[in-house]
Amino acid sequence: MNKTVKRALALMLAMLMLVTVFAACGNDSGNSSGSSSEESSQSSEASNSSTEESSDVGGEDEEPTDTGWTIPSIDSDDYDEISDYYYEFNLSEFHELCEAYAAEIEDQNRRWALEALAEAKLMASGVMQPTRCNGGQYQISAVAPGSVTSNGWGSDDSRYQYALITDKVLKTEDRDALKKLLNEKRGTGEYRAAATEYLTSHGYQLKDSLNLAFGEMPTTYDMVNTSRAGDATYSIGSVDSLLYYDGEDRELPALAESYDVSEDGLTYTFHIRKGVKWVDSQGREVGDVIADDWVAGMQHMLDSQAGLETLFIGYVVGVGDYVDGKCDIDGVGIKAIDDYTLEYTLEKKTPYFTSMLHYGISLPLSRSYYTSQGGKFGDDFDDADENYMYGRDPDHIAYCGPFLITNVTENNSITYKANPLYWDAENVTIKSMSYLFNDGSDPTKGYNDVKARTIDNYGINSSTLVMAKEEKMDGDEKSVFDTYVYVSATGSASYFNFLNINRAAWANSNNAADAVSKQTDEQKEVTHAAMNNVHFRRALACSVDRVTWNAQNVGDDIAELCLRNTYTPATFVTLSEDVTVPVNGVDTTFPAGTDYGKIMQAQLDADGVKITVYKDDPNAENGRGTGDGFDGWFNVEYAQSELEIALEELAANGITVDESNPVHLDFVYPSQSPTRTNAVNAFKQQVEKNLGGKVIIDLVDCPDNKVWYATGYNIERGYEANYDLFDLSGWSPDYQDPCSYVDTFLPNYNGYMTKCIGIY
Repeated sequence: MNKTVKRALALMLAMLMLVTVFAACGNDSGNSSGSSSEESSQSSEASNSSTEESSDVGGEDEEPTDTGWTIPSIDSDDYDEISDYYYEFNLSEFHELCEAYAAEIEDQNRRWALEALAEAKLMASGVMQPTRCNGGQYQISAVAPGSVTSNGWGSDDSRYQYALITDKVLKTEDRDALKKLLNEKRGTGEYRAAATEYLTSHGYQLKDSLNLAFGEMPTTYDMVNTSRAGDATYSIGSVDSLLYYDGEDRELPALAESYDVSEDGLTYTFHIRKGVKWVDSQGREVGDVIADDWVAGMQHMLDSQAGLETLFIGYVVGVGDYVDGKCDIDGVGIKAIDDYTLEYTLEKKTPYFTSMLHYGISLPLSRSYYTSQGGKFGDDFDDADENYMYGRDPDHIAYCGPFLITNVTENNSITYKANPLYWDAENVTIKSMSYLFNDGSDPTKGYNDVKARTIDNYGINSSTLVMAKEEKMDGDEKSVFDTYVYVSATGSASYFNFLNINRAAWANSNNAADAVSKQTDEQKEVTHAAMNNVHFRRALACSVDRVTWNAQNVGDDIAELCLRNTYTPATFVTLSEDVTVPVNGVDTTFPAGTDYGKIMQAQLDADGVKITVYKDDPNAENGRGTGDGFDGWFNVEYAQSELEIALEELAANGITVDESNPVHLDFVYPSQSPTRTNAVNAFKQQVEKNLGGKVIIDLVDCPDNKVWYATGYNIERGYEANYDLFDLSGWSPDYQDPCSYVDTFLPNYNGYMTKCIGIY
């Protein structure tokens, strides 16, 4: 199904579902005056003032024109036009800076600085509130550090074929020693052997199996036709990529033995490993892995329109044209020169291009096996066809990775065995693997399972933290907590609470009886207006003590450690040379060594937005700062002042909000999870208290994860988003550049995460 057909179908469905709550007062300009001298200097997302936009990428500062804020209204039956309207109304200045950094091709440091300024505008808009990152939590594990990559982008952190798994849970002191050893050996290729020697000499035996927990069934086993981590995690072992990051974070050859880069940096030529076999789920050979498999994989990925296709637009020649139906696959910059030579042609020099090759956008696909399962390419692609079987289950995919999926039992387990024809089978340490289902209804299950060695890794929650501090294991003198528990490193995945600015569903799109809102039509209208007021969104975001909120899941001890204040981690990149960029029209120089987050903070400070996303880290030996481990958003005084501005602007447009007529916001949650239930109630209590009862959080009960995921995580389009607030989804980078995060909020279906705020 091509993009034109998909959009037509999306429009048809949207018009069936869309409940229009557009107010008919005022004009359509969406302008907002600054209500004080401090507010008048804010960004256009910060103030929705279109008069300021040109000053952010150059030129002189201008005094904003005080035109007053007006409720956004648009009379249209075109869902794309509606999405465009609400995007520009709420994110216009962010978008302008996105266009500025996209045009910065040659100077990587300047590009990073402009990306940071753009992300600051995104944070200031309040359409999403950072909550936490992965890691920074109490863990208990038998998985040795350095078993998989820690670099944070792509999917290699879910490739476990070379993992080191011990027969007993690792003691904290031994884990610390291994981490020290990893740092000493990093980049040498010597760590695995040294770690193995350490473990065996300290009473551990390595086992060849790995068991992990999971909470939601995958929706497909086709690695190329999905953009959900919940799908990729469970299938990534089925298909290898061109290159691979090991536990020392070295980028090594996998299906490509080597590659060359042209002098101008625009052509990458990969030399494919010979003798690699495609097999079926039974391990029976179905073909050779050849260069054309990457051409087939690229075309299938672009045909599928599952969200990955946008990642190569602007990078690989012709991808955008193919997506728009302007060329066929021959016009795309990927060619099989011969059976074992693959060539990519880029639109611009991209120093981080190889880091883009570790995710689904660049995986191979056996063309012959795919077509044997009813798969077609180009305009003939239709995954809804009854004869289309590829990826429907593990028995209908071709494998060239280290594992074969042997069994899937709904809400129970997914099991794997080693692929006997894997090209590097002799070095694979894990011969069998399983994911065991845990829906969270019993908060002690994971803890008891890791103690019983049913699973090999577990994150301690608030319920089991008490148990770990009181109980002992294996005859130890000290408690489980004192002997085995450690704090995991913070990772690159960022999670958010999303605010729906264009809600069109008040029940789940796949089942109208699930997660039904109790809002009246009048409440929906008030909510819609409030959610399109930047001051209201900021008031909401800054009214929540995220430490208290997070403590319901992980306990009080470390509730602050995994807090994140940005989308892109504040230290994801650091300038390697001085850069001068305009901040609100004022040329500002950031010296070499400046962290990405520090540039973001400079923009927020210039806009008068009282959010802290970066501060000096007193524990950092290198003098750098951090954007994690503190709550830079919680500010009750600021939240209340922003709410006052919002209510004044709403009142000027005929909408009165007070304790007797509050704004109602639906927050969906899985009631079977005690920790999630406690968390949403903590959120509700704080918002209602700190905003004086003028905002009411209505908790919408989802009886299980399947219903909860259907409210937002598994949606395809913004009009399916059945919530006002949603904190399940997040993002981890696909490659080594901040735009891997920031680009997810581009308009016109080019930003994967815009659907989370109810558009596109």
